[in-house]
Amino acid sequence: MISFLLTLKRLVTALIHAFKEKEFQVLFFLILLTLVSGAIFYSTVENLAVLDALYFSVMTLTTVGDDSFTPSTTFGKLFTMVYAIAGIGLMFGFISKIAFSMQSGYLNRDKKEDEK
Repeated sequence: MISFLLTLKRLVTALIHAFKEKEFQVLFFLILLTLVSGAIFYSTVENLAVLDALYFSVMTLTTVGDDSFTPSTTFGKLFTMVYAIAGIGLMFGFISKIAFSMQSGYLNRDKKEDEK
């Protein structure tokens, strides 16, 4: 549990640090827009509850996947293919920015300790 809390603290610190960069802000906005548009689509076209639609959108973009739901309409399947191709690149960029921010924060902390 302590390890989880320490990792969560590092993640939150990295997010705060990353939000100072314009590129990260743009990626964050695009990811939010993509997830919301996916949730709206799946809730209206595929008749999913909003939370289920958002969950499916996140699972699709992070490539985790979930075999408990697959789009049942032809339009839903076509949308999912385009959505995955466009969104996975955005999600990869977003996650890599967070990872870079976490790593640079870790390196900065080590550099400060070396200066002491």
